[in-house]
Amino acid sequence: MRIDTLIKARWVIPVEPEGLVLEDHALAIHNGRIVDILPTRDAESRYQPDRLEALPHHALIPGLVNAHTHAAMALLRGVADDLPLQVWLEHHIWPLEARWVSEVFVRDGTQLAMAEMLRGGVTCFNDMYFYPEITAREAALAGMRAVVGMIVVDFPTAWGSGPDEYLHKGLALHDSLRHEPLIETAFAPHAPYTVSDDPLVRVRTLAAELERPIHMHLHETAGEIELGKASHGMRPFKRLQQLELLGPGFIAVHMTQLEDEEIAAFAQFGGSVVHCPESNLKLASGFCPIAKLLAAGVNVALGTDGAASNNDMDLLGEMRTAALLAKGVAGDASAVPAAQALRMATLNGAKALGLDHEIGSLTVGKSADIVAIDMDHIETQPLFNPLSDLVYAASRHQISDVWVAGRQVLKKRDLITLDRAAITEKAIAWRERLSAPTTA
Repeated sequence: MRIDTLIKARWVIPVEPEGLVLEDHALAIHNGRIVDILPTRDAESRYQPDRLEALPHHALIPGLVNAHTHAAMALLRGVADDLPLQVWLEHHIWPLEARWVSEVFVRDGTQLAMAEMLRGGVTCFNDMYFYPEITAREAALAGMRAVVGMIVVDFPTAWGSGPDEYLHKGLALHDSLRHEPLIETAFAPHAPYTVSDDPLVRVRTLAAELERPIHMHLHETAGEIELGKASHGMRPFKRLQQLELLGPGFIAVHMTQLEDEEIAAFAQFGGSVVHCPESNLKLASGFCPIAKLLAAGVNVALGTDGAASNNDMDLLGEMRTAALLAKGVAGDASAVPAAQALRMATLNGAKALGLDHEIGSLTVGKSADIVAIDMDHIETQPLFNPLSDLVYAASRHQISDVWVAGRQVLKKRDLITLDRAAITEKAIAWRERLSAPTTA
C-alpha cells in the first residue's frame, strides 16, 4: 500500500493506553493522519512510503500540548526577574507592554516563541495575549497548531478600548478562522481581578453558543483570594461558580490556592486545570495540588506560562518539574508517575482544549502530530525504561524531528517553516528597544 510517510523507531510511546511502550514499531502516515502503528518488520512489507524515516535510537511520542502561553511575551524574557507577581506586573511588565505592544511586537514575539516551542517538541499551544489575529496568522504560516484567546479585560489596551471592543474583535476573529485547519479559538477573560461580572456573563453566553472553551487565570496567588474577598465578599472560585462560568469547557490556569471543597466542586463541574509549575515557583505563587486534583478526577494539563515569568517554554522540562513537585507537595513518591506526567503534557492538554479527538496520543485515525526524541545520548544511558528516562532524564535538546498533521516542521534540529537567523536578529533588535530608557 502506498502511503506518504513511514517512520520507523526504536520505541513508540502512544500515551493511550497509559504506560504502554512499543519496541521496534513504525507509524504509517497518509494525508496527515496516522493510518497504522505496527511492528517495523511488518510495516516494511505492508507499506510503500514516499518518505521513509529510520530512527533506530529514538522514541516517538505525541506532540506536546502547551496548554497556557503568552507567546509574544518571549520578547520580555528576563527583563524583570526575581520579583513578586504584582510588583513584576504593575511596575515592569504592564508599563513595557503599554509602551511597546503592537502588531509587530506580537508577530516577532510569537515567531520567537514558536521557534523555541517547536524545537522543544510542542506542536500545539493555547495562547492568551493581545492581537490574537497576528498569533493565529503566524501559527498558520509556521504550520503549528494553536488555540488563540479572544482576550477580555475591563480596561483599555493597545488592542482595544474595553470589553465591548474586545468581544467584537474576538468574534470577528473566530468567524475568520472557521476554515483554518490548525487554528482554534477560546474565550480568554484574563482573571477575576481584571474582568467584572457583566463581561463575564456575556463570555459565558457566547461560549455556550459557539461551543468554545473559556481560558482564564484563577486562584493564582493568595493575594488574588484576599482581593476577591475584599471586592466581592467571596473567593474568586465562588464568584465564578455563582456566575455559572464553571463547567466542562472551563480551563482554570494556575489554581495554587485551593480548598478541598473547591477541588470536589471543580471535579463535578468537569473543567480542566492547567498547571504551570515553574512559573508558579519562580513567582512564589504557591503550589497547585495536582495529586489531589487528579485523585478527584480533574483533568490536569501543563503549561509554561510566558517566557517572561518562566523563563523558557520548555514543556519537557515542565513535565519533570510537575512530577517532582507533585511528589514533594503530596509527600508521596508514587504521586504523578512518569506515564501520568507525559499524559498531562499531551492527551490531557488536548482534552482541555477540546482537541483530544484529533491530537494528544498516537492513535490510528488521529492527526500525525509527532515528536522524535534521540535517546542515544550520554544523559539517557543506561536506558532501562524509555518512558521514565523521557520524563526524568531527557532534555529538549534531544528532540530531533517534529511533525504537525504529517508535515515535518523540525528536521534534525533544524526549523523548516521558520527562519531561525531572522528571528534571532529581530529578538536582538527588540532587546535594544526594550532596554532603551524612557524619555520624559
